[in-house]
Amino acid sequence: MDPFLYLAGLVVLFLLWVKVKGLDYVIINQRWIFVCLFLLPLSVIFDVYYYLRAWIIFKMCSAPKQHDQRVRDIQRQVREWKKEGEKTYMCTGRPGWLTVSLRVGKYKKTHKNIMINMMDILEVDTKRRVLRVEPLANMGQVTALLNSIGWTLPVLPELDDLTVGGLIMGTGIESSSHIYGLFQHICVAYELVLADGSLVRCTAKENTDLFYAVPWSCGTLGFLVAAEIRIIPARAWVKMTYEPVRGLEAICQRFAQESANKENQFVEGLQYSVDEAVIMTGVMTDEAEPDKVNRIGLYFKPWFFKHVECFLTENRSAVEYIPLRHYYHRHTRSIFWELQDIIPFGNNPLFRYLFGWMVPPKISLLKLTQGETIRRLYEQHHVVQDMLVPMKHMQNAISCFHNDIHVYPLWLCPFVLPSQPGMLEKFVREVHGFQMLYADVYMDRQEFWDMFDGSLYHKLREELDCKAAFPEVYDKICKAARH
Repeated sequence: MDPFLYLAGLVVLFLLWVKVKGLDYVIINQRWIFVCLFLLPLSVIFDVYYYLRAWIIFKMCSAPKQHDQRVRDIQRQVREWKKEGEKTYMCTGRPGWLTVSLRVGKYKKTHKNIMINMMDILEVDTKRRVLRVEPLANMGQVTALLNSIGWTLPVLPELDDLTVGGLIMGTGIESSSHIYGLFQHICVAYELVLADGSLVRCTAKENTDLFYAVPWSCGTLGFLVAAEIRIIPARAWVKMTYEPVRGLEAICQRFAQESANKENQFVEGLQYSVDEAVIMTGVMTDEAEPDKVNRIGLYFKPWFFKHVECFLTENRSAVEYIPLRHYYHRHTRSIFWELQDIIPFGNNPLFRYLFGWMVPPKISLLKLTQGETIRRLYEQHHVVQDMLVPMKHMQNAISCFHNDIHVYPLWLCPFVLPSQPGMLEKFVREVHGFQMLYADVYMDRQEFWDMFDGSLYHKLREELDCKAAFPEVYDKICKAARH
């Protein structure tokens, strides 16, 4: 039988099945079919397009020339909004489904959309050790370029599609954060278009208040158009040490001990139950023992969290050498452990070898096609949250999450919090911790501002005439304000 006729027959049977069962049934109960047949190929097309686009623009050195014109276009849109009478708040025109955050912001339909098409790397200054980049450039772009020329970011958050703007206006953390802090702490300058259409550059010494108020502000002080970020020399490999630990107290003690050791360039833990975890430490190196090399980023390799779990089940410590870029994006292919709920057989060796090169599906496409039914399903039965708590309260925090939520694995990632002005100042609030704002926030307004120090933020909102231009950050991200 002609293979094309066979394939056409399968497609017809699939469409008939969808018609009989209903599209909602298929998308909810057999979502993997839709993901594998449509979203994975479409994700590959997206990736190829954006990779080629970034490569061509960087090779032609056209991004810096186009950047100034793009900024002027944003200024023009803001000034037009003012001329029209400031009738509603402004927001970026990027569709909500294109963001990595699982939250779907309804404000995009009611606010004035300012189109910001800025997704390029502008300059790598190795003398100043600074990368200048537009807000929609993502971590995949950054590692592909920087690692190829021997440089990297001190803090490089995990997923390929995380953007610089999202990591600044929201936040970002990685296994090097116990040394360098959060993503905002490696940024040395921001350029913003303000509510009056003016362009301003801020640093720790110039427009200082704005510099410290921008992180976590979620685009409610101005439109970010460029950022300068510190870079450091890179090495070819990460020497990784895996250590299984049992007992909650022992896990917390070992994690704190390794986090305090600044010789460890990378520290993280994966906790698989309340009393079972693997603590990992890493250092960059230019040499690797050939028999211990693990190119974990290759498409046919096991998902990283499953690979790590083997050290726990086999109760053994081990050392591996992982290529630097593979290490940075070790959780990308499985979207940490989200993909096992979408493609249940995705870690099967046969699937990995045949189709693993298409994984993962773009989070943006998953959001675009999930529909209201799946959104409600995720909200009721799914947990995606990052809670930042002091190390001394870690054991109590894990016990609280275990008792109240009981969802595993948990990603344990240490970070240091420099003493700086800004919003980062009660279970989470009561131990003087705070919640990352990329996922749904269920606090009321009073609880939210009990968690965060809003004094500098509100001061800047007054000084920069933001109240008519942008919603308050609470109104933009909290469910209580959106329903």
